[in-house]
Amino acid sequence: MPQQNIQLCKEGADLNRSCRFRKGNIVALPEMGKVIVAGDLHGHRRNFERIQRRADLANNPWTHVVLQEIIHGGPEDDYGGCLSWRLLFDVIHYKIEFPDQVHILLGNHDTAAITNSSVLKSGKEMNRAMQAAMRRQFESHYDEVYAAMTEYLLSQPLAVRCVNRIWLSHSLPADQDIDQFDLSIFNRPFTLDDIERPNSVYQLTWGRRQSAEGLKRLADMLDVDVFILGHQPQETGWTLAAPNTLIIASEHSFGCLLEFNLDKQYTARELTDNLIPINTIE
Repeated sequence: MPQQNIQLCKEGADLNRSCRFRKGNIVALPEMGKVIVAGDLHGHRRNFERIQRRADLANNPWTHVVLQEIIHGGPEDDYGGCLSWRLLFDVIHYKIEFPDQVHILLGNHDTAAITNSSVLKSGKEMNRAMQAAMRRQFESHYDEVYAAMTEYLLSQPLAVRCVNRIWLSHSLPADQDIDQFDLSIFNRPFTLDDIERPNSVYQLTWGRRQSAEGLKRLADMLDVDVFILGHQPQETGWTLAAPNTLIIASEHSFGCLLEFNLDKQYTARELTDNLIPINTIE
């Protein structure tokens, strides 16, 4: 089992990097088809399975699924260890099955796992909880499995750009970081330094509570019209954070997903009509 998981992570990383739509660290989707976007999942297996059923990728070759923030949350082992790594490995299987249709974005919990830094969720330090569960599972193979998982997380793209001027990323820099934000991270291999605070991958994945003015500045910088983000918890599954920004969450019973067509223009408000409560998916 450890060797299978190590190979799984390596194959998933290779496919992330070789995706035919990937340009640098951005997945640039084509002019036709449909996109299904989930917010943070945080170990919520039932919602992931419902998203899979909704997408039915085997029968919809022009549909793309965008996922994010798989780890940290959900079921625990008998000692309180976080088992979300199991869902991550299942999501990697999904990527391997549909390599050019499934796109998993880098999030802040991923960067915390890569750098082995503290990240709290519901009062628990999630890296320590996940690592403890993985140590119990993999025993003497833990270091090798964790290293392979880290390699996989580092291979994930930073954003998805759509031809209808919609941009998908886990988050965006906070207002005070916009002037220092280095756009070159989208065009070159990002490094461990880039994901350390206060550098630009860190800013992209950890930024919160951007103002409407800041979001307009970022849209101009990135040459897009609409942002679809995760990262910021939403009790009702979504919020229209600014005239150009929709935030969605998929990690709980009121979680939502978003569907839109690539050949149609939308405002952020118009996209709210395309939100689907995940608990309504059979």
